[in-house]
Amino acid sequence: MDYAHSERPAGAPPLPTAIKVLVAGGLGAGKTTLVGAVSEIKPLRTEELLTETGIGVDDLSGLEGKSTTTVAMDFGRITISDDLVLYLFGTPGQDRFTFVWDELAIGAVGAVVLADTRRLAECFPSIDYFEERGTPFVVAVNCFEGARRYRLDEVQAALDLDPDVPVLLCDARQRESSRDVLVTLLEYAMKTRETRRRAD
Repeated sequence: MDYAHSERPAGAPPLPTAIKVLVAGGLGAGKTTLVGAVSEIKPLRTEELLTETGIGVDDLSGLEGKSTTTVAMDFGRITISDDLVLYLFGTPGQDRFTFVWDELAIGAVGAVVLADTRRLAECFPSIDYFEERGTPFVVAVNCFEGARRYRLDEVQAALDLDPDVPVLLCDARQRESSRDVLVTLLEYAMKTRETRRRAD
């Protein structure tokens, strides 16, 4: 059987550049919500009901109304322009799913770490993960209703972040707010890449 060579026809528009971004954070921080808020397509979700299996394993304090959890990933897409497409991959929030993070992190230009100030320690595993791998990330403090508000410098200090790591407020339910977080991440990732290039 003969196979045709798959070259693009002369004059065809260039294929868009794909940029992969991870959305991470603790259980219930709003990862699925953020991906759904900004995605131009119906997001792929792998949510399952919380079961008794997680009792004693997953810390659900402060999340009494939560009934589902992401077990593999969330996926969404945003077309920035004709030549640029952003692919969003939301990670599972529990530490026991970090083996999934390794697969999702391949080729990612950066990550958003969602922080819930009611359960701030839950985002430490994500921060540690990206710091160890040298992956640029920003911390987006998801403003839950009724949660105490903290200054951004207080959050930065509590998480022991490098001073150059952007920390910003967001509402993961709102498209514009979530979009602003992604813009901040892309700008920071480009700046980090340029700084590393010059250092080499």
